[in-house]
Amino acid sequence: MGLSIVQVDAFTATPFAGNPAAVCVLPEPRDDRWMQDVAQEMNLSETAFLTRQADGFNLRWFTPVVEVDLCGHATLASAHVLWETGHLQSGEQARFHTRSGLLLAERKGAWIEMDFPAQAAEAVSPPPGLLPALGVTAIYVGKNQFDYLVEVESEEIVRGIQPDFSRLVTVEARGVIVTSRARTQGYDFVSRFFGPRVGVNEDPVTGSAHCCLAPYWCSKFGKDQLVGYQASPRGGVVRVRMDAGKHARAAIGVAELPSGAPVELELIVEVQP
Repeated sequence: MGLSIVQVDAFTATPFAGNPAAVCVLPEPRDDRWMQDVAQEMNLSETAFLTRQADGFNLRWFTPVVEVDLCGHATLASAHVLWETGHLQSGEQARFHTRSGLLLAERKGAWIEMDFPAQAAEAVSPPPGLLPALGVTAIYVGKNQFDYLVEVESEEIVRGIQPDFSRLVTVEARGVIVTSRARTQGYDFVSRFFGPRVGVNEDPVTGSAHCCLAPYWCSKFGKDQLVGYQASPRGGVVRVRMDAGKHARAAIGVAELPSGAPVELELIVEVQP
């Protein structure tokens, strides 16, 4: 029996940029080992598995080595696939039940807006090994329930970081966000995300990291809407908005070809009965 898996580039309007995620809509739930094996086979930063519920979809995310609690780009890709394949009508809200609670996604013109809970960082002393592994001097170090947040002096420093992953993997957190104010016109801040502990040395574009970046930079700029650029080799754009309830709202685009067709790669996975 064949099962379709769709790969979608998220956080970009440029083909073969942004962050690719695999999306698998299951006819019925599968066990954790099977999903982890499929994610390892896909070898992307995240593979999303969806099963329909009465009021939405159950959504789980797996890296090649572990299940994670929150993933923005694979949620975006999941919403896109549900609309494009007819599981949801084009104007229908996508509702995802996850380990991080109920997440929502809606189409807003050419963008998809996801309503994610803000995950603000609190200032902390950097743990031993963090800054040496990054090779930087920090203006600020904070931590939320998932990641460390490190602000550095300039965009050039963010772009030039070459982490020592053998040391960074010893830092006890899902990942490390490095960020600065943007020098490049059109963006307010830039960032990169490193997650060797979850099997992803550098994530191309990280939606869940912007749940931390949104409250941090909106507070510093005194604005409620900003545009960020994640300066990985693939790169991607994330628009964030803080609403009155202090939720991070990210309006994010999917990759499109010049013809307007989404960049998708459909794969067939053979499933044992």
